[in-house]
Amino acid sequence: MAARHVLRVDAVLVQAVIAGALSFAHLHDLAAAAGQDGWKAWAYPVSVDLLMVAAWRRLRSDGPSRLAWCWFLIALFASLSANVATAGFLDLVDPPALLRLGIAGWPALAFLGGTLLAHSADHLLPDKPAPAPETDSVTAPERESDPVPDPVPTPAPAEEQSALPPADPAPAVPAVLVDHARKVAAEYRDRTGAPIDTDTLRARLGVPPHLADAIAAQLT
Repeated sequence: MAARHVLRVDAVLVQAVIAGALSFAHLHDLAAAAGQDGWKAWAYPVSVDLLMVAAWRRLRSDGPSRLAWCWFLIALFASLSANVATAGFLDLVDPPALLRLGIAGWPALAFLGGTLLAHSADHLLPDKPAPAPETDSVTAPERESDPVPDPVPTPAPAEEQSALPPADPAPAVPAVLVDHARKVAAEYRDRTGAPIDTDTLRARLGVPPHLADAIAAQLT
């Protein structure tokens, strides 16, 4: 079984390398045909791949998002269009004006997408709790003639104590899950400058609330 798993992973990696190399070359050829010569033709496939990676990283780290899906599909469409266009469907010797317009406007479009993906995560930050209102403490006047006795707690009867349900033991958290939670918390602190809260940690890990509380207790 282990050997079969290794072969499957290797096959996927080989397919990824082939697909990436071909798409990279097709984007370069399309940009060169549209009049972008020299280093400019090589910059276009790098720009398309970086935008796709940035959108995919946003989807993996912050969950489903219309913004991330939109820019991921735009970059994917640009890559697929280059693959189709260089397969003989367009005259690369005399490309149409619409293709030249699209190639010329791509850098600004990619810059806009990358900026939005990098700087639109502020709404995901948890709201800061409102400060509790300050109340003036009012002490009752003490009377020497009538002192107030301290309240003495009375223990509950043994019957009531035995009827109380036992406290749930803390759930056991696998060490692998705690290590993953530490990486998520560190990435969150680097990005926001604040420690991760329990609700955000639970959403990132996809665990129930009681397990998220146990993990958060081990992160402190």
